Amino acid sequence: MASTALPLACLPFAGSGAGVYRAWRHLDSDALHIVPIQLPGREELYLESAFIDAVRAARWLTPRVLEAVGGQRFALFGHSLGAVLAYEIAQELARTGNTSLQHVYVSGSPGPGHVRENQATGLDDEAFLARVREFAGYRHSALDSPDLRELLLPTLRSDVEMHENYRPSTTEPLRVPVTALRGVDDTLVTAEQVRGWEETTVKTFTHVELPGGHMYLVDGPEALLNAISGS
Repeated sequence: MASTALPLACLPFAGSGAGVYRAWRHLDSDALHIVPIQLPGREELYLESAFIDAVRAARWLTPRVLEAVGGQRFALFGHSLGAVLAYEIAQELARTGNTSLQHVYVSGSPGPGHVRENQATGLDDEAFLARVREFAGYRHSALDSPDLRELLLPTLRSDVEMHENYRPSTTEPLRVPVTALRGVDDTLVTAEQVRGWEETTVKTFTHVELPGGHMYLVDGPEALLNAISGS
C-alpha cells in the first residue's frame, strides 16, 4: 500500500462476505487501499450469529472498521445491504465525534428512507430464493447445491431480513461527501431512487452511473474503483 493511499473499508452485500473484496486487493493503487470488512455468520466468522438489525450491526462494525484502517483517514463503500451499513457506520462515527471518515460511497441502493414493497422475509425456501434472485438480478451457483444451500441459507435470510426491515437511525445529514453509484442497466434500483442519497449529506453529493446491471461490481470492479479514485 502506498503511504498516500486512502483505505476503503468495504461492506458486504446480502449473502456475501469479506472474501468478495479480498479478491480486489490486487487492484490496490497509489489512491486506494482495499480493506475488506467481515460480518458475523460467514466465512471465518461462520459460527457467530448473523445480525438481523442494520443499526445494531453498524454499531458492532464501527470499532472493527476503525481497527482495520489503522487509525487513518478512510472512506466507506457498500453495495445494496452494504450501502445502508456504510451509512449507519457513518452516522455512528458522527454520533461519537470521530472525524476520520472522509467519504461515503453507496452502490446499488435507494436512499435510506426507501421501503421495499415486495419482501422475501418469511417465504419458504424456494419462494425466498426466487424473490432474492428477482431482487439481486442473479443467483449464486452455490445455492444450487443442497449441502451448500443448507450452510448459506440461514445467513442469507438474516441479511435479507436486516435489509428489508431497515429504518434509518436518524435523519440528521452527514458532514462528509456522499457518492451514490449505480449500474446503468440496473432494473432493480432506479436512478431517481439512487439520487435519494443526496438528502443524506450537507457536503458534496455525486451520482455516478457505471456500465452493467445491479451486480455490476461482481463482473469487474475496475470501473467502480476508477470512479472512486477519481472522486
